[in-house]
Amino acid sequence: MSSSSPLSPVQAGISPTLRPPGSPPTRSSISLAVEGMKCAGCASSAERRLRNQPGVLAASVNFVTRVAAIDYDPRQITGDQLAATLTAIGFPSQRRDLKIVSREDDREETSARQHFLRQLTTAIVLLVLSSLGHLKMLLPWQIPVLDSLTFHAALATLTLLFPARSIWINGWQGLRHGIPNMNTLVGLGAWTAYLASSVAFLFPALHWDSFFNEPVMLLGFILLGRALEEQARYQAGSALRKLLHLCPDQAKLLVSATTANLRDLSETEILNCPVLEVPSDRLCIGEWVRVLPGEKFPVDGRIIVGQSTVDESMLTGESLPVIKQVGEEAEGEVSAGTINLSSVLVVEATQVGSETTLARIIQWVEKAQARKAPMQRLADTVAGYFTYGVMALALLTFGFWWGLGTRWWPGVLEGSHWGMWVDHLDHLNPQGMSQTLLAAHTSPLLLSLKLSIAVLVIACPCALGLATPMALLVGSGVGAQRGLLIRGGDVLEKIEALKTIVFDKTGTLTTGKPTVTHLEVLAPEVLAPESSAFSAQQLLGLAASVEAGTQHPLALAIQHYAQQQHLTPLPAVDFHTEPGCGVSALVNGHSVRLGHLAWLQEQGVTIEPRTLDTTLPDRLAQQGQTIVFVAQDQTLLGFIAVADPLRPEAPQVIEALRKKGLNLLLLTGDRQSTALKIAADLNLGPESVIANIRPQEKAAQIQRLQERGAVAMVGDGVNDAPALAQADVGIALGSGTDVAMETAQIVLIGRREGGVLQTLLEAIDLGRATLRKIRQNLFWALAYNTLAIPIAAGVLLPHYGFTLSPSMAGALMAFSSVSVVINSLLLRREALGG
Repeated sequence: MSSSSPLSPVQAGISPTLRPPGSPPTRSSISLAVEGMKCAGCASSAERRLRNQPGVLAASVNFVTRVAAIDYDPRQITGDQLAATLTAIGFPSQRRDLKIVSREDDREETSARQHFLRQLTTAIVLLVLSSLGHLKMLLPWQIPVLDSLTFHAALATLTLLFPARSIWINGWQGLRHGIPNMNTLVGLGAWTAYLASSVAFLFPALHWDSFFNEPVMLLGFILLGRALEEQARYQAGSALRKLLHLCPDQAKLLVSATTANLRDLSETEILNCPVLEVPSDRLCIGEWVRVLPGEKFPVDGRIIVGQSTVDESMLTGESLPVIKQVGEEAEGEVSAGTINLSSVLVVEATQVGSETTLARIIQWVEKAQARKAPMQRLADTVAGYFTYGVMALALLTFGFWWGLGTRWWPGVLEGSHWGMWVDHLDHLNPQGMSQTLLAAHTSPLLLSLKLSIAVLVIACPCALGLATPMALLVGSGVGAQRGLLIRGGDVLEKIEALKTIVFDKTGTLTTGKPTVTHLEVLAPEVLAPESSAFSAQQLLGLAASVEAGTQHPLALAIQHYAQQQHLTPLPAVDFHTEPGCGVSALVNGHSVRLGHLAWLQEQGVTIEPRTLDTTLPDRLAQQGQTIVFVAQDQTLLGFIAVADPLRPEAPQVIEALRKKGLNLLLLTGDRQSTALKIAADLNLGPESVIANIRPQEKAAQIQRLQERGAVAMVGDGVNDAPALAQADVGIALGSGTDVAMETAQIVLIGRREGGVLQTLLEAIDLGRATLRKIRQNLFWALAYNTLAIPIAAGVLLPHYGFTLSPSMAGALMAFSSVSVVINSLLLRREALGG
């Protein structure tokens, strides 16, 4: 969004009004920082609540990043109202400002570290105190306090009221609003164990077992797992935080010491101009800033004075510094967040604030992390209903064992049959008691309660909900660091399914920096008499005048060659571009057209065999050169040959992609002979070439190819946009046009030593590695719940005497979530062999 864009109704302080029926909605976007989510079910519930609000057009809530991305109609609802909606159901929310996030990140990092240490210490203390009571028989000394049931009752009470208070309160809020979550299950389990133990403690005549250690140990394991999970999650988001820190807060703005314009000063005077420290987000396009060695560039800009080496590694993934100096295109352009290494530079701002490359990358990464892969949507849907299912299973478990199980298998009530069960009867009689009394105190009611509690706490929607977003968070972060912008998890899924990759030619497989190699004027006798003195210089002048109205690489090559010949462009008006076909303009009252021969014929240009000998154009085209024909009014004047060499890395990249089992095609609007020459240089056969294709036909070609499987399109120009949008995965080069980048789902901005196309290989590898990690996570999460819940419900108890105490169930639940997070973090090391 441009800094000069008009304020939305919300920003302008206008209250939203209902949209009249049938009128088109306006669309605004907002990102909210959402707290209080404890599992994927929470995120799914929050997302459903947002989508049910009037005026919300789309909403996506990411459990891992704690961010809600919402598109809404500001005439019906405001961003503040959306935040209030989530806050009201137990998810405190507020607007998310990337600049504020960046400035406060250091404080957040310190706070996160302190919170982690505090939670870790609390969890360890609770686990130690609750465990020593069980292990006292193994200790060489006696601790009288640990033998006291009163002590353990007090410890359980304090644990529920203080360190675990937020858990059960959040769980209750979720249950009250009809969106139960992981905290609901843990809270129900802990309070059930506590209340049952309290009844036994207050009414000893019942001869019930008191197991106050269970809720303490259970909550200790939960807090330990949450602490480890939060720390790992914080590390997973490090890539985005590094990007946020790249752009400096302050900039050195040049101010003239006199009334003279800065452009009128010499280089020495410019370098010695006084500077004013201003916030970097207050700079305007066209202002000049000074950047000293070791400082980061505050804006995207063009070098006005100086020469230096620049570290672009965090932006492009290229570790080697690049030389930047006054010049054209890349050699004279710098990006916000990159580092000036060696000399003082003066830079003119070309993009500032949210329009810089860095800011757009950050916005892309945030949006990508908010978008969900189809398998994530499925997992979130399952997790959203998972809690209800677990509560139902817990009730069934209780009812079965209380009503039938203990009657069918009465031996399960004997303490000697407990496997991993932690027995607490020694608190009632430290000297031991008879087997008869033991069996009497292990009542069907207590057994049923313990098994149902174990079912409540061992079920883990967290692992299922974390499986996909954690891997996507790490994968998108790795991509951003390596110069890959991937729009979302759905794109990563499509990458793995790709069967065919289609390449545009100009600017994609070629360097995009063509040069004029030949000018040919038709013989004077075939031109009108008044044009008999027409020369190659005049042909070039006319062509350059018309090409001034476009930024196509071929147009830039012709303009640059005309400048080298010291030709002054003629006045031209009514510029028109027909993407992929040609351009036209009025020059000195005459209609001048440049483009493909077939397009010129469609425009009424007469081309007879005697007018044009195609031998030379065909020969040049067979050498891989592009032929641009020039016509004035209805007369063909001649042609210009332009050569655009292949990117050096293109043959190696094509071969590497072929080895990955992908079908590769070249799709171009150029002549067949030119395309075949390029294909031959890439070791592609004639069957891999689709030439003479107009832009509007490219999308149709992609659609036909999609009948045989998923297709990716790689391009960089305006004429590639329809094909990029049609393809299953549109891939644009970062050096391409804005419209191509906005249409594509992946943008390659990395500048590798081996070339930008090397980044395409990394995109394929990263997509496959991320999907592989997601499958591993989902398999573990599903396998864990499939195996753990029946064991916790006592399926092994009758025949093997094996079951789980509530505390052990809590430990396994915490471990399952942590294991998924750690497995996702391994992607950082595994992806791309890094």
